[in-house]
Amino acid sequence: MSTPDAGGLPAVVVVASNRAAAGVYEDTTGPLIVEALRGLGFAVDDATVRPDGEPVGAAVALAVKAGARLVLTTGGTGLTPTDRTPEVTRPLLDREVPGLAEAIRAAGVAKGVPTAALSRGLAGIAGSCLVVNLPGSRGGVKDALEVLTPVLVHAVEQIVGSDH
Repeated sequence: MSTPDAGGLPAVVVVASNRAAAGVYEDTTGPLIVEALRGLGFAVDDATVRPDGEPVGAAVALAVKAGARLVLTTGGTGLTPTDRTPEVTRPLLDREVPGLAEAIRAAGVAKGVPTAALSRGLAGIAGSCLVVNLPGSRGGVKDALEVLTPVLVHAVEQIVGSDH
């Protein structure tokens, strides 16, 4: 994780993918998120790719403990038996921020992607860190970033009590 003196609020991107973690293919969603966060001024290293489930939860917990102010995950929010990102995220959260997750789903549905409603992604606060689960598809990530971009910096600053 980049340090705060690297030029912005520290952020971490965690990719949940069994196949990408095994080297079957290269993840393409993590780099999209990293580029968007850097564009917003966050200090963020390249995405971390982990197998679905507990390894994702461990990566999120480690990022929070290390001082990340924002953690975005991608993948593992669907209905398959290995999609466990919400289950490993929820125990880490002190408070949920359901409006973000709802807005991400709604944005996908509004763009004519009815399966966006199947995403089980969560958003919430863990300590002083905002954690948001994004879908695992490139289109889902792009839709989520459109929702998050206008509010992300403000939300992260609000968690620690910054002025409106």
